[in-house]
Amino acid sequence: MMIIDFLKGFFVGLFASIPLGPIGIVCIQKTLSKGRFSGFISGMGATMTDVLFAAISLFSLSIVQVLLEEYRNGVMMVGGLIVALFGARLFVSTPIKQMRRLQDNGSKNYIGDFFSTMLMTITNPGAFFLILGLFTFIGINTSDSNTLDFIAITLLGVFTGGTLWWYSLATGINLFRNKIRLRQMVLINRVAGVIVIVIGFCYLIEGAYKLLRGIL
Repeated sequence: MMIIDFLKGFFVGLFASIPLGPIGIVCIQKTLSKGRFSGFISGMGATMTDVLFAAISLFSLSIVQVLLEEYRNGVMMVGGLIVALFGARLFVSTPIKQMRRLQDNGSKNYIGDFFSTMLMTITNPGAFFLILGLFTFIGINTSDSNTLDFIAITLLGVFTGGTLWWYSLATGINLFRNKIRLRQMVLINRVAGVIVIVIGFCYLIEGAYKLLRGIL
């Protein structure tokens, strides 16, 4: 039974990570510009947020769920702004400066990679409702009767599924890293930045539209 619970959590973590949104684009860009571990750590920021959202669902923290639902549009607007600003930063970044900072600071850069994607994910209410929807689809119980053993093994599955996806993505993209020249890397930064900015503004506009529609 524990194996089944683990596998259910595993597929939730995997399916929550696969959609190529802003986090996936950032993971690809970080891998190409700074290396596989940077891309992997960027993805893990999103995975840890998915585990947090899964824990909220499994512990039946109804207050948090109600607050997320009630302020969903406002949170979406803030999250969209954060994503757009991150995309702008990505757009103006240069590979040479990134390489120099990586050499000077070493592993300190990875902390920023982790928390930047974690912030992007935690301010996206859609990520929480995706986890909740996947729980329902896969058949994971989110009632008050959940035991600590069930919650722990399910969260471990969510973590493992997300980790496997981001490691596989970063490893696969890293195979092409040495084949990309500096000029191409600059272009990739620009394109990735524009895509992330557009996604951020879509979140922002959608949140503002729904908020105004609710008021009017």
